[in-house]
Amino acid sequence: MNLNKILGLIGIALAIIGAFVASPYIATALVIIGLIVGFSIAADTHVRVIVSAIALSSLAGVLTSIPGVGQYLTAIVANLGVMAAGAAITVILCNIYGRFKP
Repeated sequence: MNLNKILGLIGIALAIIGAFVASPYIATALVIIGLIVGFSIAADTHVRVIVSAIALSSLAGVLTSIPGVGQYLTAIVANLGVMAAGAAITVILCNIYGRFKP
């Protein structure tokens, strides 16, 4: 198991924990994990990462309509969206750098 998979699993665990524990540092940790993991994403999956970040962030609120567990599922998916957004930002910045480097 490589470092990126370990960080991804830590991010998933933090996303779940963040649904039940209110802490501003969980979102910060998720963004940092996403930024780090974004460096190792293969070029053929860049579009998937960007679309996943947008979809997770946009559609997380739909789950609130599920009685009992909806708010927790929404928080988990939104937290995963934060991590994916960090990775998407890294992918986008690396692509911009790649286009303008000499």
